[in-house]
Amino acid sequence: MSSTTAKETPRRSRVPAHLFDRFREAFTFRLADDEETRRRIFRLRHDVYCEELGYEAPADPLHHLEFDAHDEHAILCLIEHRDTGLSAGCMRLVLPEDSRNDGVQRLPLEDYAGESLEHPRLHPQRFAQETVCEVSRLAISPLFRRRSTTEEIEGLLHARHAFTPEQRETFPLIVIGLFLATYVLLGLSGRPHAFAMMEPRLPRLLSMSGFLFTPVGRIIDFHGKRGAFYIDQRQVEYEMNRDLLPLYRDIKRTLASQLEGARPRQTVDAPS
Repeated sequence: MSSTTAKETPRRSRVPAHLFDRFREAFTFRLADDEETRRRIFRLRHDVYCEELGYEAPADPLHHLEFDAHDEHAILCLIEHRDTGLSAGCMRLVLPEDSRNDGVQRLPLEDYAGESLEHPRLHPQRFAQETVCEVSRLAISPLFRRRSTTEEIEGLLHARHAFTPEQRETFPLIVIGLFLATYVLLGLSGRPHAFAMMEPRLPRLLSMSGFLFTPVGRIIDFHGKRGAFYIDQRQVEYEMNRDLLPLYRDIKRTLASQLEGARPRQTVDAPS
């Protein structure tokens, strides 16, 4: 939070305002409050984390699904392309759980990267556990990346269809949409303190949109170079680019009515 007493003028985005309007018209946000949406998210994660990147082994190879035990205590979100119904991106908020036999609730990154957490104040255990969570499993479909070629899109869709250049102009906003959905869910769930493992370059890119993450640990080798970062959702709202506010408020209206049905529940079983 800024140390000045007067509220600073919100930053302006480098993205033309009309692209945000087109993004709002082209995409919608859905929380996983039913089995179909959960499976769509798990399938997208399989395509990105298992097939494309090779970071994870599929939990259900037969049905091409990637999920883990943390999905049982997570809120899952999907971005859907309205015209085609295709899954464009996804993310999750993982809530703390009893990860050991000592009764202490921990985030996943405390188990696999706990020794790297060196910040004297910004550590998950320094906050009330009902106010913290971990952001993870952000994924964007190859179909909705600007670098995807017409041939790749046609091959994946198994149809003679390709997005127009005007449609593709909105695709880089999907990552911003995922983070805006993250901040919306942090606020709606009353968990303003968020941690995430990220490549060091990602927080630098996000800072251009006013999303200021604080490094809280050493860079470690975890699917490449990764480090733990922290952000306060209340600070995000205070300093957000003014051009992002209409989209942020629209996402908030969309997700607020869905949250109760999407709160953590047992992960889906493989279909018979």
